[in-house]
Amino acid sequence: MKIVFLDRSTISPQTTLKTLPFPHELFLHNETADSEVAGRIADADVVITNKVKLTSQQLDQASRLKLVAVAATGTDIVDLKACSARGIIVSNIRNYAVHTVPEHTFALIFALRRSLAGYHDAVRKGRWQEAGTFCFFDYPIKDLYGSVLGIIGDGVLGQSVAAMGRALGMQPLFATYKGRTDMGPLYTPFDDVMRRSDIITLHCPLTPQTRNLIDAAEFDRMEKRPLLINTARGGLVNESALVNAVHAGKVSGAGFDVASQEPPGEDHPFHQLRNTPNFILTPHVAWASEEAMQGLADQLFDNIAAFVQGTPRNVVA
Repeated sequence: MKIVFLDRSTISPQTTLKTLPFPHELFLHNETADSEVAGRIADADVVITNKVKLTSQQLDQASRLKLVAVAATGTDIVDLKACSARGIIVSNIRNYAVHTVPEHTFALIFALRRSLAGYHDAVRKGRWQEAGTFCFFDYPIKDLYGSVLGIIGDGVLGQSVAAMGRALGMQPLFATYKGRTDMGPLYTPFDDVMRRSDIITLHCPLTPQTRNLIDAAEFDRMEKRPLLINTARGGLVNESALVNAVHAGKVSGAGFDVASQEPPGEDHPFHQLRNTPNFILTPHVAWASEEAMQGLADQLFDNIAAFVQGTPRNVVA
């Protein structure tokens, strides 16, 4: 059996890969360009991909392919309909980031709510000596206790963020799906979450329905000038609208770990916020604690082993 990993470098080199319990050849490619995909998967039985896209045209070249093992939870990089039509199973990774993503979410929240980036930069530039007193107040500092935490996404990550928020004395609100009014009393209408929240955090997948979920109209509804946190997927927020909202003071700040283009190109809207102290961009590492990456790799190879044993798991198509 030939197994091809198209982008091994998306997982830390310190992460170990399990030995599979059946005869196989494992081909590791650190990176794979779009133009190289078809050739590399042509005679593969199993393909592993994290961020390399698999299109219908590329899958046409892979007559032996039986399994696409996605090394992530999101599967928008794979043409699922094309896989289904060809009898190719697609599996993904689940619940591996239940600690690391919520912790990163709150790292961004704490940093922005207490203006850590602004104060750190000010001290580095000599502002403390210039002030001449035991402290100075150049940037706002606000507590989390008593604030309203709007959560978009009610899965394991959203629930974990809510639990952390409650422990800090916050009031979590789970938003209904946009446009839905039939989700029951445990959910708050989406527009009300926009209006009432001090902090809004995203933990939902990117789908045609959730693309640009937060756009100019949503920023206009944010009466409390909330922080906006996105550790989920680039594309959930209209990034140009976010830049306008930050500049106009419609939000108090934003912390993003994802972007619609990764890494962002030179013309990406986020470059307009590069020197803004109330905007933090991290390079899609919310998921990447050492513990979480090892758990992901273990689950990835367990998925492959289960498929070969005739009991595929974590099947999405």
